[in-house]
Amino acid sequence: MDPVTDALEEIHHRLGALREGRVADYIPQLAHADPDAFGIALVSMGGNTYRAGPADTPFTIQSVSKPFVYALALGDLGPAELLRHVGVEPSGNAFNAISLEPGTGRPANPMINAGALATTALVRADGPAERFARVLGCLSAFAGRPLDVDEEVYASEAATGDRNRALAYLMRSAGSLRADPVETADTYFRQCAVRVTAADLAVMAATLANGGLNPVTGVRVVAEPDAVRTLAVMATCGMYDGAGQWLLDVGLPAKSGVSGGLIAASPGRFGVAVHSPPLDASGNPVRAVAALGEMARRFGLHIMHNSGLHAATVTGAERVERAGRSIAVVTAQGGLEFTETEALLYALRDLTPPEPGRLVLDLTGVSRALPGAATALAAVLADLVARGHRVAVAETLRLERAAAQGHAPTWAVFGTREAALTWAAGEDGA
Repeated sequence: MDPVTDALEEIHHRLGALREGRVADYIPQLAHADPDAFGIALVSMGGNTYRAGPADTPFTIQSVSKPFVYALALGDLGPAELLRHVGVEPSGNAFNAISLEPGTGRPANPMINAGALATTALVRADGPAERFARVLGCLSAFAGRPLDVDEEVYASEAATGDRNRALAYLMRSAGSLRADPVETADTYFRQCAVRVTAADLAVMAATLANGGLNPVTGVRVVAEPDAVRTLAVMATCGMYDGAGQWLLDVGLPAKSGVSGGLIAASPGRFGVAVHSPPLDASGNPVRAVAALGEMARRFGLHIMHNSGLHAATVTGAERVERAGRSIAVVTAQGGLEFTETEALLYALRDLTPPEPGRLVLDLTGVSRALPGAATALAAVLADLVARGHRVAVAETLRLERAAAQGHAPTWAVFGTREAALTWAAGEDGA
């Protein structure tokens, strides 16, 4: 049983009925997107992937590419030099607004189109071909696999991209863009037309959440300080003129794109991505915003949430002999949030025998558990009992209250580890 996937599937099923928003059509090729497409993927710091819906459907990355190219440029120039060319302040305007600093032409931040054009132009290379090769290589390293370009979408963007070319010319005339405007825009169009899936984007977001180290491949993609700076800019600017409300409601660094992609990073926990083409008035995917809001509330993901300082969650996973019987014992301590609960569930899974056996979960050292974590753990315990295991829990949190709705807990609850072990070693039914 996988409670993380179960939670994603429940959210996916409930929000799939949303019919708000409109598919982007200002790039003609994007108008062909299926408005019912809806996939969710999550990748933890352990490199584990969870999915709901069609998470492997390809679509173009569009503006979700911006933070990753910004991280690449940070590594090339360093933060001080990059800041001279591209600001980091929220614009409060739409993604394609003319948001340039008076006198200098410096764009407000790298998450709007003007700032993204300037950032792409700053990636070090001998020419546009090498520059795009470096951009594509960076995006592929974040995803952990080779990515390619959707040539039809690229052609559609190039044919209708006059506003982006105009932004490039404006910056060139103000002196903030030194590269050729046409070449800059063309490289940017190719960047936006790179093909990804929700599963790819989840790995990419997880890499930022992991300080620039890809948790699936183990490859360091960018330096940890550059990942931190990128996440900070995503938190304040990634959701365009809806960034303030997003930070209040969800509280995670995020970036959306007009093809319906949205990523969010929970630092040190996971990266998540959603694909759903219908957009709201700010250009953010409606279902994706709702899904991330639900996840943030359920698992306490807001970056302002005080998670406290926890020691290692799983402090023991062993087999104990008692009264001639082998008992699997998993011990935990501290607080149970997403990452801690995932580690605990994997320890339970690894120690559970294939045939019905005896298990004790010692939670007497656990100080608190968020509702989503407690519900996930309760669901796993109920499943173990249903499969014939004799399960005892030593705890003081009244975990049974988080059992699935409609039925009482089916595992035995004790106040001490010793009492749970004694019961687990007894005869079935005793």
